[in-house]
Amino acid sequence: MSVLGQYNSNLRVINKAFPDAQIVARGDRIKLAGPPEDVARLEKLFNKLREVARGNHVPTPQDVQYLIAEVNDGADLTGLQTDVVQLTHWGEAIRPKTAGQREYLDAIQENDVVFCIGPAGTGKTYLAVASALRALRQGLVKRVVLTRPAVEAGEALGFLPGDILQKVHPYLQPLYDALYDMMPPGEFEKHMSTGRIEIAPLAFMRGRTLNHAMVILDEAQNTTHTQMKMFLTRLGFHSKAVVTGDITQVDLEGRTPGLVEVQEVLKGITGISFVHLGGKDVVRHPLVKAIIEAYERSEKRPNTKANED
Repeated sequence: MSVLGQYNSNLRVINKAFPDAQIVARGDRIKLAGPPEDVARLEKLFNKLREVARGNHVPTPQDVQYLIAEVNDGADLTGLQTDVVQLTHWGEAIRPKTAGQREYLDAIQENDVVFCIGPAGTGKTYLAVASALRALRQGLVKRVVLTRPAVEAGEALGFLPGDILQKVHPYLQPLYDALYDMMPPGEFEKHMSTGRIEIAPLAFMRGRTLNHAMVILDEAQNTTHTQMKMFLTRLGFHSKAVVTGDITQVDLEGRTPGLVEVQEVLKGITGISFVHLGGKDVVRHPLVKAIIEAYERSEKRPNTKANED
């Protein structure tokens, strides 16, 4: 029942994706027929869905769509939707849903500096925060530091009231959102007060050396050459850095983003990994993927309004 979905909702998604195959579910058996290539892919898909269901996770139609995309690409499904990175404070497991996300999580485990570049909705920041909290709870690091540049996204916000922390708080809200998902407010406030978790604008990183820490730089497409160099040289002993960004959403004017430049500067250095996520790694509302793909097509065409801007 978990594999097929409530009222066969998962089975309907699978039937739509493989129109030339015949899938017959009777009791605890599923019979497959049709083109050999489709049958092989379906066997791989159903075996994975059975593995997911046995891990006490009921696959949703959206989960099935992610797996179908990976099966059609010939991807290795090991760990997808079964490996648990972290739990939300209400008990929901955070798992890699695509092969790109699994590659990203593996890179964080295996390297000291990881760059993750991809469009909105691919889980760049969320998975980085989940990995950082897991490392903190396992005692692998002593603190987690999250930062991002305070750059306005195309609109002037004017003078904000309050002290310096209150002024930059709106820029850091996405980081707070991820943390609030993964720990109760009381635990979060405790870690903030003791310094085990720190959230600060990128400008506050200058002059620091971060030892025994996992440091996450979010929205790195809005860093300059100087800011990126400054951030990367903050790394101390027994520390890791994760840098995330979307080079299609740059809010800098007239300057080459540090995230674009760094891909050439640091290419080939051992211990540094670059992971690129794409449209098939989007795990937000299904329309987000369609919106991203539509904008990509529009921006590739000459003389569009987007290119003129």
